[in-house]
Amino acid sequence: MDTFIGSFTFMHERLPLMLEKTGQHVWMCAVVIAVSLVVAVPAGLWLGHLHRGEFLTTSISNIGRALPNLAVIAIGLGIFGLNFTNIAVALLITSVPPILSQAYLAVDQVDPDTVRAARGMGLTPVQVLIKVELPLALPLLFAGIRIAVVYVISAATLATVAGGGGLGDIVLGQANYGLEGVIAAALWVAALALLADGLIGLVQRLLVPKGLRGSRA
Repeated sequence: MDTFIGSFTFMHERLPLMLEKTGQHVWMCAVVIAVSLVVAVPAGLWLGHLHRGEFLTTSISNIGRALPNLAVIAIGLGIFGLNFTNIAVALLITSVPPILSQAYLAVDQVDPDTVRAARGMGLTPVQVLIKVELPLALPLLFAGIRIAVVYVISAATLATVAGGGGLGDIVLGQANYGLEGVIAAALWVAALALLADGLIGLVQRLLVPKGLRGSRA
């Protein structure tokens, strides 16, 4: 118990260090999530629109869950070296699968009658996707994004293995920061994940039509 209480003393006394490492952590995660969204969302939505690629998206999702981040980073040391590229690849393997699979399912499961009605009104395939399927798919799409963000924030603590910095420097640095520092940084990672999840939930609430909130989450 004294160690746990001491972690809050560590936060207070080493606040500049905690803020510096948190900034590094957030930057790494933001870059990875941004790339994941650019890659996985369009691919998942289009495959869902075509109702093709279920095996592909499921396989990618399963592989992403099965591969340990630490093992990917270790393998990447021999390919990319000790740099951010190595970390980014490992985190992308964590973040892309849930976004891709949820984006696919979100569009693939849209009511076929609604889609047929939109086509009957003369909408092009792209218009059907953007104006009909995408709004209906938002709850599930955001669910995938929230899962990916929490995964990435947690897994980014391993970035220190490849010299990436972030809160992982403290979490895995008991020799330098003591057990109090390890607990303090772990608590900050947990708080960061909860904060990010809450912010994305707020964005979801603002973007998702009121009648769809909670209906497909």
